[in-house]
This record gives sequence, structure tokens and C-alpha cells, in this order.
Amino acid sequence: MKLLLLCLGLTLVCVHAEEASSMSRNFNVEKISGYWFSIAAASDKRETIEENGSMRVFVENITVLENSLVFKFHFIANEECMKMTLIGYKTEKPGTYYVNYDGFNTFPICKTNYENYIMFHLINKKDGETFQVMELYGQEPDLSSDIK
Repeated sequence: MKLLLLCLGLTLVCVHAEEASSMSRNFNVEKISGYWFSIAAASDKRETIEENGSMRVFVENITVLENSLVFKFHFIANEECMKMTLIGYKTEKPGTYYVNYDGFNTFPICKTNYENYIMFHLINKKDGETFQVMELYGQEPDLSSDIK
């Protein structure tokens, strides 16, 4: 029984890895340019996405350049809405970018259907520590529960 469960678990991991790599092969980055809304965020270091957290940002738009993505964000500082522009630079891995912001961040684009949503998996490394953030953006201010 334990062997059967182990095989099932490994199969699921392999299928997930194959889905992620096929996303990279078929990914057309030009299609993500445009206005987006922040829908949801999750992190294994929760305080980073809570009020006053460094990763509590709200996307306005994404612009695709030749080797980079330009993100326009809003965030709240001192009870004021502030604007911020960050540039994510292409890495050797398709669909993966990096940016220096509150540490060194890499972020692959996990999943998108271009017209409705896009999901990023950010990995932050700072002062010998690492945490992760998953971000979901939508073309509309809300998404269906199936997508969420």
C-alpha cells in the first residue's frame, strides 16, 4: 500500500513538472502586455504580503520589452498610495525573470491563458534567507472561483 502511494505521489510530481515545462515551451510573452488587477497573493512568509509588507503591491500593468518585463505597481506607504516601476530581466530559463527588490527575486510565469489571468511564483533571497510568494493577476478586478 505504501509503495502504491509513493508511486502515485511521484507520478503527480512528474506530471506537474511536465506541465510546467510545456508552459515554458509554448509561452508567448508578448501576449501578457496590458493592464492587470491583483487578485490574490500567498506567501510562506505571510508578513511580506500583509499590510506594510514589502511584497504587498498592486499591479497596474505589464509592458513586454525585448529582454525584460516592466511592471507598474501601486503600494501603500505612510497611508498614501504610491507608484513604483520595476523591471524584470529575462533569465536563461524561458518564462523566468529576475528583479532586485527587497533582495534578489526570480519569478517564473507559472500559468496563464493570456485573456483572463496570469500566475507568478516569486522566490526572494535576502540576507541568507529565502521566502516565496505566489501572485495571481486578472484582466478583470475579479476572477471565477475555478481560476482562484
